[in-house]
Amino acid sequence: MAFPAKKLIGDPINVVTEFIDGLVETYPGLQYLDGFPQVKVVLRADVPYAKYDKVAVISGGGSGHEPTHAGFVGEGMLTAAICGDVFSSPPVDSILAGIRAVTGPMGCLLIVKNYTGDRLNFGLAAEQAKSEGYEVETVIVGDDCALPPPRGIAGRRGLAGTVLVHKVAGAAAAAGLSLADVAAEAKSASEKVGTMGVALTVCTLPGQVTSDRLGPGKMELGLGIHGEPGAAVADLQPVDVVISHVLKEILSTETNYVPITRGGRVVLMVNGLGSTPLMELMIVAGKAVPKLQLEHGLAVDRVYTGSFMTSIDMAGFSISIMRADLPILQRLDAATKAPYWPVAVDGHRPPAKIPVPVPPSPSAKSDEPRSRPLQLNEQGQILEAAIEAAANAIINLKDSLNEWDSKVGDGDCGSTMYRGAKAILEDIKNYPLNDAAETVREIGSSIGRAMGGTSGIIYTIFFKAAYTQLKGSSHSGFTSKQWAEALAASIAAVSKYGGASAGYRTLLDALIPALLVLQKKLDIGNDPSTAFLLSSEAALAGAESTKHMQAQAGRSTYVSAEMLSSVPDPGAMAAASWYRAAALAVKEQKHKS
Repeated sequence: MAFPAKKLIGDPINVVTEFIDGLVETYPGLQYLDGFPQVKVVLRADVPYAKYDKVAVISGGGSGHEPTHAGFVGEGMLTAAICGDVFSSPPVDSILAGIRAVTGPMGCLLIVKNYTGDRLNFGLAAEQAKSEGYEVETVIVGDDCALPPPRGIAGRRGLAGTVLVHKVAGAAAAAGLSLADVAAEAKSASEKVGTMGVALTVCTLPGQVTSDRLGPGKMELGLGIHGEPGAAVADLQPVDVVISHVLKEILSTETNYVPITRGGRVVLMVNGLGSTPLMELMIVAGKAVPKLQLEHGLAVDRVYTGSFMTSIDMAGFSISIMRADLPILQRLDAATKAPYWPVAVDGHRPPAKIPVPVPPSPSAKSDEPRSRPLQLNEQGQILEAAIEAAANAIINLKDSLNEWDSKVGDGDCGSTMYRGAKAILEDIKNYPLNDAAETVREIGSSIGRAMGGTSGIIYTIFFKAAYTQLKGSSHSGFTSKQWAEALAASIAAVSKYGGASAGYRTLLDALIPALLVLQKKLDIGNDPSTAFLLSSEAALAGAESTKHMQAQAGRSTYVSAEMLSSVPDPGAMAAASWYRAAALAVKEQKHKS
């Protein structure tokens, strides 16, 4: 019988906010925005709100990688860190709050690890911030050297080398450079660094059971930082053999990920993945330096050893190699007060702090409060039944989704979708159900507030596109073909911004077949509720068919075809489930009437 791993936590839902509480109590130079639990932003306590006279350097992503990102906030490094839930990209509103809190006239640079959810959320936040008048630049870091190019639309993952990019950008900003120059230095640094990881165990998400994917006597090569499977599983080897293999992959002339030749100079970072003792990390560092010198003919100018970007409690390490030159070394050597950079400056413990208020959104004052009608019309009753059925279907599927996702992703698809479904059921009491377009808009708002991660931004885009399509029509009711057009618009928007299409092993492999059947049945004159029901069968079939597809988007792109063939895509199964439940509810409501 399996039991949840032993953790020093209370409620798993609160681990990130409680981590931030402890962090700011420990380090005098850190503060946070008073927006818990939705807004989890750590920032420099010495930066005046919206009046900072240097370029603000902002990064962030899912939590579980501590000390990244919040531990690198401080003068000379990051100005703010946006914390998502564990392994989930932070929502757009949190990123915007961070930008508004620390960005002054010099603008801000967003440093984003190359994961779909981070790119989408930070990208949308950047565009919104620009529309508000902020100067914003973005640098995407993809330093993974474990997998050969190309990797579909996903690209190379962002790993521990991102921390070195943080340091270079932070030092450039502290020196007073312009936004364009800080961004240029960060981009240049990102193109000079490569990383590869080795895991001895998998990680365990708070409140969940430890996976048995990696058996005794085995190690995983080239894994990501979210617990997703690596490039290969091999028998455990002596540390010298493992280090030689990792260095060879990073410095491969075939991939040329780190453009350097014999006689060059490098910076070495040895990074623990969460539960590797410092003794073992120092052993790795002590063996890696002479191998770089003797086997690869490289001079090692700097060595940083410790836990910089972890994967919760994973045992293992990653090695990052950055091509060094004088400007890079000057940036790395520059003073910083970021507490987890190896040369952080100590400070005195301050008195208890009052959290900084979250800056208001410019649109917040103009949003009119909405409420449930006193009496629902026929459309409102049908809409309510469909929404509740869809949300409950996701709640009931939570454990299955997590199980599937643990084999092909990071194991949290069910938990993420569950948060969105619970938020919808909580908020539906305030939905203007007699106005279908506005109800669709409110569903998107509920999801955007609660879900986070890639699924959260994808579904927010989905419902915003549907709302845009519907809002120009009559509020008194919509035809079945107008609903089909809204579904088509949503699919197109998700494909446009997410980069996926049919056959990529995503939720679109459930929704596209459903749309085609729905349009066909409506065109030949089928009853709308029957057409909806038949299209839901196509959604289920499409989701099941993902077992036979090779992933080309998201974290599943890093998983072997053999592993993928054992389970359907969790996102597609989730989409098919809520779509089917909604169709059944509509059919039942029509039967009653």
